Amino acid sequence: MKNLTKAIATVSFAVASLFASSTVKAQSATPANAWRFGIGIEGMATTGGQIHDISNAGIGGTARLQYGISNNLAFTLTSGYYNFFGKDYSIVQTPTTTVTYKAIDFGIVPVKAGLKAYVGEGFYVSGEVGAGFETKDAYRGRTGDLNEKATKLILAPGLGYSWSNVDLGVRYENFSGNNNNYGMVAARLAYGFKL
Repeated sequence: MKNLTKAIATVSFAVASLFASSTVKAQSATPANAWRFGIGIEGMATTGGQIHDISNAGIGGTARLQYGISNNLAFTLTSGYYNFFGKDYSIVQTPTTTVTYKAIDFGIVPVKAGLKAYVGEGFYVSGEVGAGFETKDAYRGRTGDLNEKATKLILAPGLGYSWSNVDLGVRYENFSGNNNNYGMVAARLAYGFKL
């Protein structure tokens, strides 16, 4: 819980800093043939699958390279690191005995390509596809499963708003493969600049 509180405080400070230092000016289009680079912090809530049994939340950091295909459409490449915080879980061993364990923290390194289409004054929709590389076997010791570290297919639709040098986006990210599928809802706050 202390880690989650620190993460929320850090994200809140980052949001306040970006709003204080940015002139609010909506970006209606991505300039054609232009490059941008952005660095973001992400807050995540897990959904579905077995992951919800071992983690409720996570935090991440990502870097995104963006290239304007046309004035309203951009190609994106995104990578970084997601850390999911392990939580306590219980296993009933006998009708009168329950044992509580602490799940390990584990991470995923995403590598994604996508498209970002501006649909209005600063508003955009996006879609990404890629691979996620698990850094640990998050299910080690649980119910005899031998999942080990796996590579997951990532599919991630999203939407957002960008202005000046700031980008705020929300997405659902699905991880599938190796008989263990799960997902997360994530919010990304990023600072970007022209290259």
